[in-house]
Amino acid sequence: MTLVELYSKDECHLCDEALETIKKVQEQVPFSLRVFKLMPGDPYFEEYREMFPVVHINKVLAFKYRVSEKMLKIRIQQTTDGERSPEIDPDEPAIEKA
Repeated sequence: MTLVELYSKDECHLCDEALETIKKVQEQVPFSLRVFKLMPGDPYFEEYREMFPVVHINKVLAFKYRVSEKMLKIRIQQTTDGERSPEIDPDEPAIEKA
């Protein structure tokens, strides 16, 4: 089963939005979800300090800053179908375009 991991921190409205989006997608597409609330001093906190929230799919960076519902569904489906996820530019926010 696909594993989605959300790395978040306290007092982060983007983290709250990301979790809502992920849970909404999880109602439609099954996957395992792990949520990590990082605190200063945690190993990944300094690494992700300016990128929260950070989302990994099967241990690969998939999103930072924002989570697109549409792109999350696509990336999970690709993983489920056994396809390799497309290379993700971690500096480009995953935002749906109208």
